[in-house]
Amino acid sequence: MSDRPVSPTDAHFDDEADVDASADATEPDAESDAPELDASDSDADEPVVDSAEPAREPDTAETPDAPAGADVDRLQNRLLRLQAEYDNYRRRSVADREDAVRQGRQAVLLPMLDVFDDLRRSLDASRRAAKQDSGSASFDALSQGIDLVFQKFSDTLGKVGVTQIEATGKPFDEDEHEAMMQQASDEADSGTVLAEIQPGYRLDDRVLRHARVIVAE
Repeated sequence: MSDRPVSPTDAHFDDEADVDASADATEPDAESDAPELDASDSDADEPVVDSAEPAREPDTAETPDAPAGADVDRLQNRLLRLQAEYDNYRRRSVADREDAVRQGRQAVLLPMLDVFDDLRRSLDASRRAAKQDSGSASFDALSQGIDLVFQKFSDTLGKVGVTQIEATGKPFDEDEHEAMMQQASDEADSGTVLAEIQPGYRLDDRVLRHARVIVAE
């Protein structure tokens, strides 16, 4: 070592050399200190598949979700209610239709009864006149013609369900008879129909027109 004096420049270079040497000593070896990867760690995140039986997703078409028991009961109760309501509606519809037909028949037949009564009175008058004057051929023909028309009219009313109510000699029935007056009688009991002022008629099982009668006191 020489006895040459050390200059500030030389001291600076020495400090840099010491710093570089310490840096080289503390820098880790990238190749030696790098962590080694284990083969088992690399496969840890991968799903394990059994090669003997592959995984199978459930078939939703083969096993549909069945409704709960409460839902089944609710649907059954609703079905029963709907069926009961339909039966009631069907019965009401049938009854309403039959009632409408009956009312229509009554509206047509009731005015015809007045014509039938006039024809009956004409027939009675012709029969009385025939007894008084039976020698006239034209009058006899007229009486027979009225009788034929009356019989045809009566048969037609019977075909549509119109029948006459029996009144004379029967006990008074307010459901079928209409009392116009009362009359004392020694031959009939009280409440018996003595005479018929206007005949009454039924349409099937219902009264179409009440019979107007005279009742014994």
